[in-house]
Amino acid sequence: MNVLFVCKYNRFRSRIAERYFNKINKNKKIHAMSRGVIRGDYPLSKVEVGIAKKMGIDISGKPQAMDIELLRKIDLIIIVADNVPKQVFYTTFKKRVLLWRIGDIEHTDGKDLIEKKVKKIMMKVIRLSRKLENPSFIKRIQLQKIKAKKNHIIGR
Repeated sequence: MNVLFVCKYNRFRSRIAERYFNKINKNKKIHAMSRGVIRGDYPLSKVEVGIAKKMGIDISGKPQAMDIELLRKIDLIIIVADNVPKQVFYTTFKKRVLLWRIGDIEHTDGKDLIEKKVKKIMMKVIRLSRKLENPSFIKRIQLQKIKAKKNHIIGR
């Protein structure tokens, strides 16, 4: 199973979710990655990198944008943002999209607020990880993907 964490730019939120999920995930049949609807091009601040590092999460690397080839491989999308509408994925993914409304990191956000957002993402990732341990949840996602392939162009 392939899980995609998405935020607007793949600068911070989706990368935190991906890296933390991969860190705690024990099921090697589940792979997580992250992308932005738009590829971000401005660098992370030292504060953002430092807070992630303090919490044991390495968010180094360049932001990446989604592409159709990647989407063909995805089973479940998690939107880790309050500024990416679920409808972007509705036609193809319908019931295979979860929305976590997490605000973007702003330049005016202090360390405490950024840390609070990271902790919120981490708690949601823990809950998702538990959900993915349930075989019936995975089966439902797989059936939805088969149904989507029959009804839409993706994956053909």
